[in-house]
Amino acid sequence: MTMEEIAVSVTNLRKTFGNKEILKGLTFKVPKNIIFGIIGPNGAGKTTTLRVLAGIIRHYQGEVNILGLPPTKAREKGYISYMPEDAFPYDRLTGLENLEFYAKIYAKNKDEFEEFLEKGIKIADLGDRIYDKTQEYSRGMKRRLMIARTLMVMPKVAILDEPTSALDVESSVKIRKLIREMKGETTIILSSHNMLEVEYLCDEIVLLNHGEIIASGTPKEIVNKLAVKNLEEAFLVATGGKI
Repeated sequence: MTMEEIAVSVTNLRKTFGNKEILKGLTFKVPKNIIFGIIGPNGAGKTTTLRVLAGIIRHYQGEVNILGLPPTKAREKGYISYMPEDAFPYDRLTGLENLEFYAKIYAKNKDEFEEFLEKGIKIADLGDRIYDKTQEYSRGMKRRLMIARTLMVMPKVAILDEPTSALDVESSVKIRKLIREMKGETTIILSSHNMLEVEYLCDEIVLLNHGEIIASGTPKEIVNKLAVKNLEEAFLVATGGKI
């Protein structure tokens, strides 16, 4: 890949909290406008990696570039939009008011504000419920609103941490559809514990365990390399689990 084709470049990324090394020299590249998965068991370093990429964690060793810039600079320019796993809307505001609040933060002028807001309403697809206070929303509706908030500002890189965590099947399907529809418009980096979801959504993945990359490539490449039936089995084999 040429530099023009790369959205994210990570070289020898290391992060230590206290005496514990959480990330142990991660190196990978993310091409532009694909869906890229960072997967692994609990404690593997997924969320720490995403927070570094999002510019939330500022102190680390190694080199990280988002479209040629350090994550903090890329975030300042509005290149990055990040949705943490525990992100929820402001309950005392309506869905529309939540979107208006974030659109005002990112928009450079009135036209851009209106463009962001229109896109957010379309992505959330909540119908007339967009005018209700979000304290009345189901968990799935809240997640759709937060994904809309993340994607409506048209970031060059959107980072989604466990976008369908703890959702019912219907809500999860709707959110996966939202993510797929954004493919090609932005580079999406996500984490998930649902291997069927990862296999369905992601063009490429890295599989982490104990802060190290133990497998990378397309889901099909990893499945074939480990001689298993699907990504769920590949995950278990690679992390020392049982089938």
